Amino acid sequence: MPPYKAGLKRKVISDKKSDSDIEEKDSNSDNEVEDLLQGDLDKESDATDSEHEQEDAGSDGERDEVLFDDSADSLLEEDQQSEESLEESSDLSDSEDNDSGDSADDDESQPESDEEESADSGAETGTAPSASGSSDESNKKNQVLKKDNEKSNIKQAPTKKKAVKQRQKKKMSSIDVLANKIQEAKVSTEPVQQKDEYESGDTSDEEDRVNTAGEVPMWWYNEYPHIGYDLDGRRLIKPPQRDHIDEFLKKCEDPEFWRTVRDPSTGQDIVLSKEDLQMLERLRQSRVPSATHDEYEPWVEWFSREVLATPLRAFPEHKRSFLPSRSEQKQISRIVHALKMGWTKTRKQIADERKKKKERQFYNLWGAGEAGEAGEARAPRSLPAPRRALPTHAESYNPPPEYLLDRREMKEWDKLSETPWKRKYTFLPTRHASLRDVPAYPRYVRERFLRCLDLYLAPRAIKMRLTINAEDLVPKLPSPRDLQPFPTSEVLRITGHEALVRSVDFDPSGQYIVSGSDDGTVKVWETSSGRCLRTVRLGAGVARVAWTPALGLSLVAVALGRRLLLLNPGADIGAHRVAADTDALLAEPPPAHDVLMDERTSSCVQWEVVDAEQWARGVRVAVAHFKPVTHVAWHARGDYVAVTLAEGAARAVVVHQLSRRRSQLPFRRAKGLVQCAVFHPHRPLIFVATQRVVRVYDLVKQELVRKLQTGAQWISAIAVHPAGDNLLVASYDRKLVWFDLELSARPYQTLRLHGGAVRSVAFHRRYPLFASAGDDRYLVVAHGMVYNDLLQNPLLVPLKQLPGPERCGELCVLDVRWHPAQPWLLAAAADNTIRLYA
Repeated sequence: MPPYKAGLKRKVISDKKSDSDIEEKDSNSDNEVEDLLQGDLDKESDATDSEHEQEDAGSDGERDEVLFDDSADSLLEEDQQSEESLEESSDLSDSEDNDSGDSADDDESQPESDEEESADSGAETGTAPSASGSSDESNKKNQVLKKDNEKSNIKQAPTKKKAVKQRQKKKMSSIDVLANKIQEAKVSTEPVQQKDEYESGDTSDEEDRVNTAGEVPMWWYNEYPHIGYDLDGRRLIKPPQRDHIDEFLKKCEDPEFWRTVRDPSTGQDIVLSKEDLQMLERLRQSRVPSATHDEYEPWVEWFSREVLATPLRAFPEHKRSFLPSRSEQKQISRIVHALKMGWTKTRKQIADERKKKKERQFYNLWGAGEAGEAGEARAPRSLPAPRRALPTHAESYNPPPEYLLDRREMKEWDKLSETPWKRKYTFLPTRHASLRDVPAYPRYVRERFLRCLDLYLAPRAIKMRLTINAEDLVPKLPSPRDLQPFPTSEVLRITGHEALVRSVDFDPSGQYIVSGSDDGTVKVWETSSGRCLRTVRLGAGVARVAWTPALGLSLVAVALGRRLLLLNPGADIGAHRVAADTDALLAEPPPAHDVLMDERTSSCVQWEVVDAEQWARGVRVAVAHFKPVTHVAWHARGDYVAVTLAEGAARAVVVHQLSRRRSQLPFRRAKGLVQCAVFHPHRPLIFVATQRVVRVYDLVKQELVRKLQTGAQWISAIAVHPAGDNLLVASYDRKLVWFDLELSARPYQTLRLHGGAVRSVAFHRRYPLFASAGDDRYLVVAHGMVYNDLLQNPLLVPLKQLPGPERCGELCVLDVRWHPAQPWLLAAAADNTIRLYA
């Protein structure tokens, strides 16, 4: 059956606005647009076209044609036909494209004629004239159509090149049009920025986006000629920018300026439609953007309570709906595990427990079984039953003879028959030859009954035992390595005295050492080398020496029997100007009215005039007392000296003032046997130590401030902490008592670090160290940290036991002193030596 084409052609005449660009597809807006409704056999138009081109003129008569229009060539005038042929021919192979390109070139080289146009049009559309008469008729129609086109060209005044291009385009086949399009795409590319994004009417921001710059500020492109990039990565050139004058002129000339906005991503002007303006107005009024939306429309019950025969959702169920839930399985497994472990109980179990709580519970008082073994309740705490005493030798079947009763004891046994509880035994000891001869015990049942009564009625008490480790009772102390520096060994031994050394002291700079001995001499030594610089012979045993703490004076207080001597070591010891100033200060006596003292003081104290011989030996001031001087203590300013007298009673403490050469007795009554007295380092307080108590007095108010109970049997020495808030007391009963004056009048801590009597204690001025020495062979160095925080207690840590000198009789070390600046310890030994530890 020969191929034919059956269809219905419909004319749709639409007037379109022509664009000024040369490369636009639709150049002529007056052309007629025809839509061809193709039949079933029109799907293979490319194949029929190729067959018609190869057929001869004789075969053209076999095709039938049905046209309902007078114009036979009107299909060639529409660009839609060429576009359809272009789309249909896009499935051809590369070889066919090349052939079609060659044929298109040949057609363009041939001269133009009306007959060729008609032949091409027939070949292109798939229809040909059936006879010669039809060809003449088609020629006439082509001539008329050509005249109409020329008239339209004259009206539009196009250029000659455009007309030639139009005619060439009409006679081109579908393959030629495809080749021409490919060539145009390669030669001239249409600029991307010239395409209007909103030309197609699609204003969606997500579809066909021209600018792919992303969500970035557009001011980043202010200094660049482009505004972004397209999908191929080519730059989008900015459209022409208008200045203020252009904006003003456009505002005056363009009536749509008030509804024109600029797209920041493309730079194009967009005219808002009426619908857009209405939507903006509704948004400003806080209303729904769409005017067609009804907020109060009746509710549509998509899911109702009525069961439908068919499901509302037609899609199949997911596979996971047929599988058990993994999360639910885990949750159930946790609940089952809690039930097994007893953490979670069922309602029945909870009800049973409540019933058991309401019932009366009985328990075996002396039962040894665990709770719940036989369904019996258990006491909150088990009380073990008291055990019976083990049988003695008298209860044996063959007791020793001494346990058997003699005649006298039998008489007493018979006398106490009415009061059997007063007997020595509750039974009568009896000897049997063998165990087989022992009869049955007649009181067995009675004793068992009494035993049960004891267990039932006798009260029982629980003894609380403390399980405390001995290590827990020892406080946690830091390591001595963390508390360095402190003296660890003897570094210097000074010899030169002929008798035991009673007292030693450093000068305020620590460069010199002064010592007093029972041989009646006072020696001054150099600390670094141990060389003796000066010796002062006084003719009697020296009980105490103390260097003044004032840096502007060069004085040493010496307790010599009943006299107190103030010595100047000399100009060659220390600064010579200080020695000269000291001599000048003490050379002239003060006025007579300042020296006057009351009768009570003058009866026990006498200021002596120093003669030339004593002055030459270094004595600058001499004070005589009515009792021997046992202790000397300087005030921190160096103007006062506190002297303790042996057996002085109420006048045992005397305070001397050097600048005015007078003395005073601070106490009127005797409070005990005074051992020593020292000044507070900062406040006007004086500490007076009696045999068992230390009293603190205020010298300004002249009253007792505090009384410290030491708990010692006999106090030997006291030392005040440089801060003034703590006190250390030594006693002859081998104790060291630490007092925190801000805490309590009771001892803060009692240290037992010595095996003999403790005779001297001392605090270091700079380091948290204190030392003690006595009649044993060791000097104890300890760490005593006092914190500024009043809520924190002092820290006391024994650090080192330094080996001392050999004992001479009952004495070993008589006095200890710390270096003013270095952690060096000085000790006065009973073996006539002075030892320095560092």
